[in-house]
Amino acid sequence: MNNQKIAVLTDSGSDVPEAVKNEFDVKVIPLKILFEDGEYVDKVDITAEEVYERMEKEIPKTSLPDGEMIKGIFDDIKAEGYEKVMVVTISSGLSGTNNMIRVVAEQFEGLDIYVLDTKNIGIGSGFTVVEAAKQVAAGVDWDTLKTNLEISKEKATVFFHVPTLEYLQKGGRIGLVQSVVGSMMNLKPIITCNEEGIYHTVAKVRGKAKSVSKTLQLVEEFASTSTKYNLAIAYGGKTALKEAEAIRLEMQEKLPNFEDFFFDQISPALGVHTGPGLIGIGVQLLD
Repeated sequence: MNNQKIAVLTDSGSDVPEAVKNEFDVKVIPLKILFEDGEYVDKVDITAEEVYERMEKEIPKTSLPDGEMIKGIFDDIKAEGYEKVMVVTISSGLSGTNNMIRVVAEQFEGLDIYVLDTKNIGIGSGFTVVEAAKQVAAGVDWDTLKTNLEISKEKATVFFHVPTLEYLQKGGRIGLVQSVVGSMMNLKPIITCNEEGIYHTVAKVRGKAKSVSKTLQLVEEFASTSTKYNLAIAYGGKTALKEAEAIRLEMQEKLPNFEDFFFDQISPALGVHTGPGLIGIGVQLLD
């Protein structure tokens, strides 16, 4: 029971599974998606599928939640009777969201707010949100919670591959991923976040099938150091769903010691930068 009046807050780019949000009342600050005809709120009034369909004609931009919106969410949390807020965000190396929340939090009175930078993206960040929600529900005290989550975030990762690097380039999120050579030789980079929370390539493989099997191998290697773990698959659009389902079956066979297995579409805002067809495979060590 949450006797300590701690709220857990994240951003929509952390891709926290709906069931977890509902069970633990996780609060979410939505990112925004900007098309020429106006501004859409991530996961609220636009779906990932709609984003992909519209991308054929126009590649939108994404923007941070503004200070007013963040302050409004803190006001609501305070009005609900919470005294502390554990904020868990996507990487500051990929988005200004963490910094924006930090700035608002420093000026906000009446709540003890801790802002954690996961240095991760999507469900890679979402794993730490899930952990935060579970620990708060289990009654872990505030200082221990902060320490635990700083350790926990190091035990989560996500590897993903995209059919094309075009969207990462156009969105300015290419990071340390080399693109030109890859597109010429059908080399598919497998991308993850480095220690600074910036995209980088962990492997380059020729062709899609090899890319998937190499990604699975990386996940297995990461999980092999642990006896308990959570797994996740994030996919980008209907085009990737069938493939994602096949990978799920393979993972359940190869990595049977999972506690939770999250399976979901990535958030529309992340989809803007990766384009349709993304497959992301996440793993979080639990011991």
